[in-house]
Amino acid sequence: MRAFQVETIGIQPRLTECAMIQPKGDQLLVRVAACGLNFADLLRIEGKYQEKSAPPFTLGIEAAGTVEAVGPEADPSWLGQRVSAFSGSGGLAEYATFAASRCTPMPRSMSFVDAAAFPTAYGTSHVALDHVARLQPGETLLVTGAAGGVGLTAVEIGKLMGARVIASARGSDKLAIARAAGADHLINSETEDLRDAVKALGGADVVYDPVGGDTFRAAMRATNPEGRLLIIGFAGGDIPQIPANHLLVKNISVMGFYWGGYLSFKPQVLTDSLTKLFDWYEQGKLKPHVSRTFPLEEANEALEFLRARKSTGKVVVTLGQDMQ
Repeated sequence: MRAFQVETIGIQPRLTECAMIQPKGDQLLVRVAACGLNFADLLRIEGKYQEKSAPPFTLGIEAAGTVEAVGPEADPSWLGQRVSAFSGSGGLAEYATFAASRCTPMPRSMSFVDAAAFPTAYGTSHVALDHVARLQPGETLLVTGAAGGVGLTAVEIGKLMGARVIASARGSDKLAIARAAGADHLINSETEDLRDAVKALGGADVVYDPVGGDTFRAAMRATNPEGRLLIIGFAGGDIPQIPANHLLVKNISVMGFYWGGYLSFKPQVLTDSLTKLFDWYEQGKLKPHVSRTFPLEEANEALEFLRARKSTGKVVVTLGQDMQ
């Protein structure tokens, strides 16, 4: 089988031939049809992700495909099922093994490309906004990086939850995509002052920030009293230092959020969330935005497309199967 692997930290990954894998315990062997890319993949190449792996390891945090074999402790009814999986690694390969607890049967109407673009981005936004920040109908939600993989889903889900959504993104093309996802107000981060623009719109009750750096600092200054700031990531490369006295004076809360972390201490939160999200998908309320797909042979080009911030929504690598 072929797998796209990191052989040395900090060195460009490559497509390699490796031994066929077999499922153990409650694992499922999945013939992968598509794999969604994430900024976490870029961090793992550099050894900067919060979860470390010893090389060689296969990239690919989320994938979709068909179950072809099950481990001795797995339910045989999984055989033949089309599944979406959050794996932490392993998805950028022709075959992957995933714990059954990390696999979810796909809706009949969902394509493999949509399924590979779905769990991390939509799961992150839904659990962050619903379970952690407790976003309420009528509140104002500010989403930074609003045309990116997770930002765009936060716009969609925030609107579904009844919020007034302010989307901040770089350039008119990306803002147009955020508007199509449901944003009520648009801020061009290339030309407008984020703090002033948000305050002119009445401030933010909840901030969803995957960018970090100056963007986070500006958003914090535009947060209303009793507001909640969600730290989703640091795509801008700068981890901000938070002055605690500002939180005290403004009565605001800053909440760190790592979706994958729930697998180790409260996995039912993720299971319940994905059930809700797949139901919304089947009702036509969610529509994953995939800006581009690449074949497995061009996985490095796909990662560079993501690194250069040319993408909107998700980037997906396909593995030559029927994508339906």
